[in-house]
Amino acid sequence: MTGHPLGAPGYEEEAIRDRARRGAAAAFPEPGSYGRALLGAEPGGPAGGDPLDRMRIVPPVFVPQRLEKLFDLGEEPLPGDVVLATSIGGFFSPVPLYVSAFGSTQVASSTLGEDLGRQAGRLGIPMVIGENVVPVNGYGRGGEHRPGSLLARIAGYLEAGGTSGGIVVQQSTQDADAEVWNMVYSDPTVAPLLESGRLAFELKVGQGAKPGLGGITLVDRAAAGSLSERFQITDTYGSDSDQVVRCATPGTFTEEILTQQIRLMRNNYPRCRVWVKLPPGRDIARAVDVALRAGADAVSVDGAEGGTGWAPRVFLSQVGLGLGECLTRIRAAGGVQRGLLASGRMWEGGRALKALALGADAVGLGRAALLAVAEDPREGLVRLVEAVRFELQLLISALGKYDVSALSPEDLWLPESTGTPSLSASLNSVMGKVS
Repeated sequence: MTGHPLGAPGYEEEAIRDRARRGAAAAFPEPGSYGRALLGAEPGGPAGGDPLDRMRIVPPVFVPQRLEKLFDLGEEPLPGDVVLATSIGGFFSPVPLYVSAFGSTQVASSTLGEDLGRQAGRLGIPMVIGENVVPVNGYGRGGEHRPGSLLARIAGYLEAGGTSGGIVVQQSTQDADAEVWNMVYSDPTVAPLLESGRLAFELKVGQGAKPGLGGITLVDRAAAGSLSERFQITDTYGSDSDQVVRCATPGTFTEEILTQQIRLMRNNYPRCRVWVKLPPGRDIARAVDVALRAGADAVSVDGAEGGTGWAPRVFLSQVGLGLGECLTRIRAAGGVQRGLLASGRMWEGGRALKALALGADAVGLGRAALLAVAEDPREGLVRLVEAVRFELQLLISALGKYDVSALSPEDLWLPESTGTPSLSASLNSVMGKVS
């Protein structure tokens, strides 16, 4: 059957045909991929990709910091002399990397989550465990222990017996009824983390894949009835399908509500660090400032490139700021001294360095970490981190700098002809128009 003569070419034509065939079901990926595939926006998609990718890293000709390092060492410094160790939300880490939140989908719910925890623990980098793990996979205490449970992931992390890094347990307003933080804080299994100051709780305000929306999942039709009082249930795929779409609320936040929530966390869990995860909203600079002033140890900004288990395609391609724009707006508003983290399509040293140069203390490995562990359950994440570490040392050395904390916007250039006017103007302003 041929397309209508008025049909748009390429991507748009296929999308139109798909909607004509499937209606609202075409707003999502194929339901058979739910929980089994890692989905997310791709660079160069309908929204044009993240401007962070178009930035160039620009080494200088004159390198006074290299001269200082030469005097310290008594010889010419090499890339291996670059210091990458840093503080991430109150935790020491040998590299400016952490494992960002992964939740309860089948991708992460088997032994994969535990394997990832073991490797992150060996590396000594912080690891975030996403919200909804307990409601879906259970907590894991005593005989309830099973693959994918929260305690199983923490136990995997603790096997290494390290002293750096830490565990961050995320919770959203929607799953607060599960009282995850209360259970973790009082559990003897987690005591070593509390005693060593390596436990944090993260309040999830939103994510890059679905800014402004709450959790969206597929549930069995049989379970939909019991969920209908708390969630919106949509019969998206028709009566022949055993699955329906469940939509949750993202929660309601004002500056005062966020401030009070952070203060409540600090008061209720005084031995924990407090993290906050923000979506890429247009007021991101103000939100970061409010969270840090309220006492958060870290604020992670998830760019619109973030992957997800289930999000409408229109959100992945057209909603939310790119990570580069988020970081530039924060920088232009005065920036932050410590505590800013960034995530969204991080898997190699170049993109990571750009985020670090724009003010992030560290970057989160999300989808890339899961893919690496799926490829090799014993060494995949270790090798991925080794590659990013090596690239960062090469790049920072090329910039004539020898500590990750020395990176700054002067190390980047965004051609105004290819960037959005606001991003180019903001970046070039904070850079002092480096040429």
